[in-house]
Amino acid sequence: MNRSEEKNRVAAIIPFYNECETIGIVINNTLQYVDMVIAVNDGSTDSFEELIPKSGKVKLITLNKNYGKGYALRAGFQKALEEEFTHVVTLDADLQHNPDEIKKLFSSIDKYDLVIGNRLNNLTSMPLSRKISNKLTSFFLTIKTGQQILDSQCGFRAYRTEVLKNIQTKENGYEAETEMILLAAKKGYKIGFAGVSTIYAAEKSKMTPVKTTIGFIKLLLN
Repeated sequence: MNRSEEKNRVAAIIPFYNECETIGIVINNTLQYVDMVIAVNDGSTDSFEELIPKSGKVKLITLNKNYGKGYALRAGFQKALEEEFTHVVTLDADLQHNPDEIKKLFSSIDKYDLVIGNRLNNLTSMPLSRKISNKLTSFFLTIKTGQQILDSQCGFRAYRTEVLKNIQTKENGYEAETEMILLAAKKGYKIGFAGVSTIYAAEKSKMTPVKTTIGFIKLLLN
């Protein structure tokens, strides 16, 4: 192992809200690929506590109410910075992101500052409303940022923590992920993409496409 590899420490941030059926599975699978999991409870009211693995490699942050994904991510980012991790990966707690594909995100992290999962190579299982919303926002973000944005709405991402130190989002909902793309591009950070699986199955996404798209448009017009 060379000197740069010795310094690399990776934390996974998993925000969750009433995901008791899947949160334990996601954390356990993710632990195979990272040094620590930072699980952010965004005001859950279910019986999730007993499902969080008892491990020194798992940090649980509990918010006092449901603030939204963007807020929960910021709480996780702050913890990762305090713990001096060099890289962060974010993924959802509902099994829409496969932890086994974390290595795909990091396969090109040496060339980019932020690598986002690209699900648009296989749209078979993606709901029509999500396809339209994602295509539109990705198209306009490409124009706005001057970088090719393939899948703007995928929350399965790998970051250099340098990006997190220099960027602070304000949005509390899903729009924060678009805000991160805009701010990263504005700061001159390179954004890359890695092909990942499109997983929807029976799990219903908490994102409301119309409402979220309107939020995206407001960000783009700022």
